[in-house]
Amino acid sequence: MSISTFFTLMLAIVLEVIGTTFLQKSEQFTKLVPTMVTLLCYGCSFYVLTLVLRSMPLGLTYAIWSGLGMVLVATVGYFAFGQKLDLAAVCGLGLIIAGVLVINLLSNSASH
Repeated sequence: MSISTFFTLMLAIVLEVIGTTFLQKSEQFTKLVPTMVTLLCYGCSFYVLTLVLRSMPLGLTYAIWSGLGMVLVATVGYFAFGQKLDLAAVCGLGLIIAGVLVINLLSNSASH
């Protein structure tokens, strides 16, 4: 994966995490500003994700995007919203990180 592809994918992940964070704040789409931020961030995230697909296969792109997104959203939930993570959740998140590392460091499938 090239540096530009990496940063593009990270941008897509950050946008998705921001969108998901504001999804919590939208209170089931009853608050206008958080709802608009959610929709804007999700739309931008998916657009940026399409740029990543120029140089990475769909399955691996989505695995990295969703995996790191889950870890970051859980981290935001813990620190911003006081949501607790038990040992099983922390272990599961660690396995997700391990999977992303295996894909990026050991697999030749991450690039066309």
